[in-house]
Parts: sequence; C-alpha cells; structure tokens
Amino acid sequence: MEQAKVLLLEDDKTVASQINLFLTNNDFSCDVMEDGLSVLKSDLSDYKLFILDINVPIIDGIQVCRKIREICRETPILMLTAYGSLSDKLQAFNLGADDYIIKPFYFEELLARIQALLRRYTKQPLQENQFIKIDDLEVNLIDKTVFRAGRRIDLTLKEYKLLELLLNAKGRILSKQFIASKVWDINFETGTNTVEVYINFLRSKIDKGFTKKLIHNKSGFGYCLKLQD
Repeated sequence: MEQAKVLLLEDDKTVASQINLFLTNNDFSCDVMEDGLSVLKSDLSDYKLFILDINVPIIDGIQVCRKIREICRETPILMLTAYGSLSDKLQAFNLGADDYIIKPFYFEELLARIQALLRRYTKQPLQENQFIKIDDLEVNLIDKTVFRAGRRIDLTLKEYKLLELLLNAKGRILSKQFIASKVWDINFETGTNTVEVYINFLRSKIDKGFTKKLIHNKSGFGYCLKLQD
C-alpha cells in the first residue's frame, strides 16, 4: 500500500525530528519544513495531510492554513501548536483547519487524529444514496458539489460540512452546540456566534435570490434545512 505523504510545518528541530520519526515508523512519508514560505512554495497537491505549527518564521501557520485551504479544498489540515486559547482555535477552524491539538501532546493521540482525518477524506465508491436532493437543491456527497436550480454553488469546506450536517438531519432542528461539535469538533463557549455567522454564509449562497427558503431557525432551539411549510 502506498504511504500517505504528510507535510509537517515545525521550526523546532527536536520536535520536528521526533514527529518525523514517529510518522515514518507508522508507515507515513513525511516532509518537514521550518517556515511557512517554504510550504507555500511546495507542490501542495503531493500531500494527503498537513500538520501545521502556528508560531513559525516568515509566514505563520494560520496564514499557511488559509492559503492551503484556498488551493486544496479537500486535504485535511491538523494544527499542532502550543497556542491553546479559544480565539486561536476559532481562527484556525474558521480558516479551514479540520483538527487542533495543543502541545505538549501524546503521539498516540496524534496518530489517532491523523487516521480519523484520513478516513474522513478517503473517497468511497459511488453509491446511489450518496446523492441528496431537496426541491431544486442537489448535493453530490462524493465530489462534494452543490447545485441549486442547475446553478453550481461554491462552498468553503466548513460551509459544505454544515450543509451536509443539516441535510443528513432530514428536517430535524439541530442545536447550535450540536452543530459546533460536529462541524468544528469543539464545544464553543456560550455567546460565541461562529455558528450563526456560518449559517448566514450558507443562507447567502443557498437561499438568496430564491423564493423557496430552505434554511430555517427556531429561536432558542437551533437550525434545520427543509422546504417551508
């Protein structure tokens, strides 16, 4: 089986060497880069996973994450950093990160997170039930394309994950806390409006300009996607 190729952005030589050795011993191929500019100059399409520290030279890991997500919409990004505040996590997730581990960390957890991300992004054979259609909204769950009334709608990774979560709920109302845990894999503190912001992003792309609105909210309960009653 071909080794999954990982790009590691880490400027601490000792930490980078330890992670590189660990990944190699677990059948991964790993390229280590010490600054963000080197990452963005590389052929990003070569990699199955990106592991990014934040505090690195020239271009920091947050900006690298943003640029990678613009180029590689599907490749998972794991932040591995000593920066552990909620604002750091939210910024990373909002710019396209898929997971976030705070240093110091356990190598066993790192491996489990990597394997989970790779499973999540491994394409499965096409099946009939991997298409969802609600009225004139059509979603292909394999290539993650979205159309409404025949017009393609381009979504960011997080917008697509939010849409897919609402679709799979089949009209049930999902709480803000549940959405946050499934789309961002974290529990947001009360008062954080990230879910509301992304619901508005999605509405502007899915519902704006259409008579039939599909995304609805029930105050105090949450959000759902269905045809209007």
